[in-house]
Amino acid sequence: MASTVVRSRIFSIISRNNKPNRRFFCSNKERIISSQSTIPDQSAAAAAAEEAPAQASGIRENKAWKFFKYGIIGALTGATAFAGYASYAYSLDEVEEKTKTLRESVNYTASSDASNVEKYQGLLYSTVMTVPAKVVELYLDLRKLLEEHVKGFTEPASDKLLPDLHPAEQHVFTLVLDLNETIIYSDWKRDRGWRTFKRPGVDDFLQHLGRFYEIVVYSDQLSMYVDPVVERLDTNHFIRYRLSRSATKYQDGKHYRDLSKLNRDPGKILYVSGHAFENSLQPENCVPIKPFKIDETGDVPLDTALLDLIPFLEYVARNSPSDIRTVLASYERRDIGKEFLERSKDYQRRMQEQRQQGRLWRR
Repeated sequence: MASTVVRSRIFSIISRNNKPNRRFFCSNKERIISSQSTIPDQSAAAAAAEEAPAQASGIRENKAWKFFKYGIIGALTGATAFAGYASYAYSLDEVEEKTKTLRESVNYTASSDASNVEKYQGLLYSTVMTVPAKVVELYLDLRKLLEEHVKGFTEPASDKLLPDLHPAEQHVFTLVLDLNETIIYSDWKRDRGWRTFKRPGVDDFLQHLGRFYEIVVYSDQLSMYVDPVVERLDTNHFIRYRLSRSATKYQDGKHYRDLSKLNRDPGKILYVSGHAFENSLQPENCVPIKPFKIDETGDVPLDTALLDLIPFLEYVARNSPSDIRTVLASYERRDIGKEFLERSKDYQRRMQEQRQQGRLWRR
């Protein structure tokens, strides 16, 4: 019986020793699973490690490109701002004079007796200054082209709007007449179109003064309007020349009559206009006259402004003052027709008094 108890104990010990260890298997299994799960992570880390230099180089290239791009934009912006300031502050001749040294620096050469270092420095200086000099030359060329293009719209078509005066007529004065609101009145409305009225006395005015003056019509209207109006107005051809908008100077949004371009002696030019001082660049040559207008009814008002001006203009033509500008300045922009009439009456009265005094002395 004792042996039986001993055998049962031995069997229990052996069976306990031969029982599988679950903890060992579970731990090994977890280790295997965990080791398998780390394999993909290690490959991703390796790929990330390989991609890191490429990303870094891409970032450096992107920064370099941005720096280059913004540098170009900044340079162009600065050049544009400088060109705008130079165009505003300086004329073309002034810019050419101020940049003369810069443009000539491209052709710099060291003297023949200079050292090799000095020659190298001169070559380097010439090379470095090539780009700025070329930019300045490009700016000057573009500005010349632009100013010539703008000049075609703002300046008179020619520096000599009239042909040379015949040598036998060098003493003749030039009478420049404005067209609208001076010798005619013209307006346009949608319901009736154009209407044009002659100023009272314009026919007698042209016929009488055509014997003394070279008469010129100077208007800011287009030639397609001026030519047919003048042809119908002046059937006897007392008006020698017609100047339209292309002969005016466009300035500050307005077309001005530039009498200096007429190719005539400034001391022998008279400009008659209802808006003389507003339309002309030479106020010293202006003869103001009351503007001529028609109301909506179309009734022509009683107007003698042109006829009142004939005595003064005839007096000037017969006496030929050396400079008409001095004569016009004495009227101080007043109504010359009426002022001349008053002066004539005062002169006749003084002459009559002198004659009467002479008769008294003779008695």
